Amino acid sequence: MPIALDNLRVGRIYLLVNQGERRKLEVVSRISGENFKVKDLDTLEYYTLEELLRWGRGKDYDLEELR
Repeated sequence: MPIALDNLRVGRIYLLVNQGERRKLEVVSRISGENFKVKDLDTLEYYTLEELLRWGRGKDYDLEELR
């Protein structure tokens, strides 16, 4: 079961799986409500969580914290 977006914490690392893509993300800052600035740890690019979920959540959607 995926973590709710309002439970994400700045500085923590999460694995996001959505529509066949797997991304290891570090939460950099909270922008508003359920929108966060995140750093993709594989490509070192910065995104907002809204950009990554813009096209919806697929059947494989999962969000979990990595330790």
